[in-house]
Amino acid sequence: MKLRINGEVHEVEDDPSGMLLWAIRDELGMTGTKFGCGAGICGACTVHVNGKAQRSCITPLVTVEDAEIRTIEGLAPDEITLHPVQKAFIDHQTPQCGWCMSGQIMHAAAFLEENPTPSDDEIVAAMGNNYCRCGCYVRIKSAVTQAAEEMANAASVPSKVSA
Repeated sequence: MKLRINGEVHEVEDDPSGMLLWAIRDELGMTGTKFGCGAGICGACTVHVNGKAQRSCITPLVTVEDAEIRTIEGLAPDEITLHPVQKAFIDHQTPQCGWCMSGQIMHAAAFLEENPTPSDDEIVAAMGNNYCRCGCYVRIKSAVTQAAEEMANAASVPSKVSA
């Protein structure tokens, strides 16, 4: 079957009832998406499916055949520029072990697309379903707050028009 991941079409041999996580990691070699619990609880495997955060460990391939899938490898706008959420997570030295970070970042990016000016309580509620064994929640909240501010500032800057 064919999957559209990070803007490119990939052909995968996995069984259509197999899970998206394993096609991404094992077949396509995109190992930024992590395996955590295998039950869709922890969020380490979060990817975007049609712009929404989704747990890839419980997503059958057959359900995403015609979808736009984005992994952590495709989040940044190019190979030089980080996505504002990635930059904020680095600025706040968020990860300790780093295992949950790609899922945290992907969830935060989708959340900020839906809610670009969240309150502290909204950030805590939204990010509360992605678990971090190291307990970096205060830094995660700070990073999401910074990313929201940077994204809002970037959106308010008028683009240059060439004459």
